[in-house]
Amino acid sequence: MKQKEKNDEENLILYRGERCFIMLNLYPYNNGHLMIVPYRHVPSVEDLKVTEILEMGMLTKASLKLLRRVLRPDGFNVGFNIGRVAGAGIEEHVHMHIVPRWNGDTNFMPVIGDTKVISEGLRETYSKLKKEISIIEEVMKELKGEAHKRA
Repeated sequence: MKQKEKNDEENLILYRGERCFIMLNLYPYNNGHLMIVPYRHVPSVEDLKVTEILEMGMLTKASLKLLRRVLRPDGFNVGFNIGRVAGAGIEEHVHMHIVPRWNGDTNFMPVIGDTKVISEGLRETYSKLKKEISIIEEVMKELKGEAHKRA
C-alpha cells in the first residue's frame, strides 16, 4: 500500500488516521468503493491490535456517514476478504471494504462482457468526498473523546 507517500490525492487517500487510512479502491465494484487500511501489514483481523480495530470501526462509521451524505446509496456491503481464496487481492495486508449499493446497480455487463460499468470517474468521486471530509473528522473526535474518558 501507499501509506507513507505524501501525494494523497494521486494515491486516492481521503483521510489519514493515527493507525489506519481511508482510500478509494482503484478497481471499484461501485462508485465510492472505499477501503480502510491499517498502516501495519498483517494478513488477518485477528493479527490487528485493539487500537487498530477500534480505529477501523470508527473509520467505518465515519465512511458510512460520508458516503450517505455525498453519494446517497440505498445500502452497503461492508467486510473483509481474508485469504486469496476469499478474494483478497493483497493477501498479506488486511483491509476493510465499504461498497455503496443502489437499487438496480447490478446489470448484465459483468456477466456478458466481463466489464463493470462505473458511472463516475475516480477523481470526480474523490473530489466530492474530499469536500465533505469534515464528516470523518467529527466522527474521529468521538474516538479521541472516549479515549480521554477512559484514561
